[in-house]
Amino acid sequence: MMKFIIGKKLDMTQVFREDGTVVPVTRIQAGPCTVTKVNTEEKDGVKSVQIGFGIQKLFRLTKPEKGHLKGISIAGNQNVTVRNLHNFKNDNDLKRGDVFTISIFEKGEKVQVTGNSKGRGFQGVVKRHGFHGSPASHGHKDQLRMPGSIGAGGVQHVFKDTRMAGHMGDVQITVKNLEIVEIHPENNEIWVKGAVPGARNGVLYISTDAGQIVPQLVEETVSETKNEENILEDKKESAITEEKESASAEASADKEESK
Repeated sequence: MMKFIIGKKLDMTQVFREDGTVVPVTRIQAGPCTVTKVNTEEKDGVKSVQIGFGIQKLFRLTKPEKGHLKGISIAGNQNVTVRNLHNFKNDNDLKRGDVFTISIFEKGEKVQVTGNSKGRGFQGVVKRHGFHGSPASHGHKDQLRMPGSIGAGGVQHVFKDTRMAGHMGDVQITVKNLEIVEIHPENNEIWVKGAVPGARNGVLYISTDAGQIVPQLVEETVSETKNEENILEDKKESAITEEKESASAEASADKEESK
């Protein structure tokens, strides 16, 4: 059996332990996660589950996505559902609709974290592969960060995997044996020792090699997890009401002046 959960990277901070040592940690907001699909060996060829994390407005989904997530809601609100779906191999007794939080983990456990590294765009060989470059003097002109030779001419082609300039970053990376330093169930946060791949708000997949997931009831209010779009809508509504109030006040003032 294994334990797993989906989260997003927040930032890094440090924790002072009782013996005075300073431990760098990464704050990860993980869960609650909802089981959206259960795969079986007889039907799908593999025993796994698909879980979702985060909030997604239902009207943004396509019809196939709506059918796949039918009946999956958050805090009883039928207008929102989960997002960031991912499959995990599963030996736990989970059913579609089960919800679990970071309480399945314990302080001191070792976990592995998978995420996508930061995208760096198109980079040269010095930054991408750590080439030292050519000397700045002794007859070299405009060759400081050049790659140099890419192979002999006799073979008539460039060998595969030759280190050259190209796209850097945005690849999946897994960091293993990260210690759980602290768990904050009230904020759905888990703090792991060291750094994890990806930028802030990047999606992370956290798992262990052993353990059991026990689903539980989670009371999640949508107001606490409002996204930026809802906040902007509230601001627009408040601005419209303020404009109406100011317009009515001006109209009443004009009437009094006319009298």
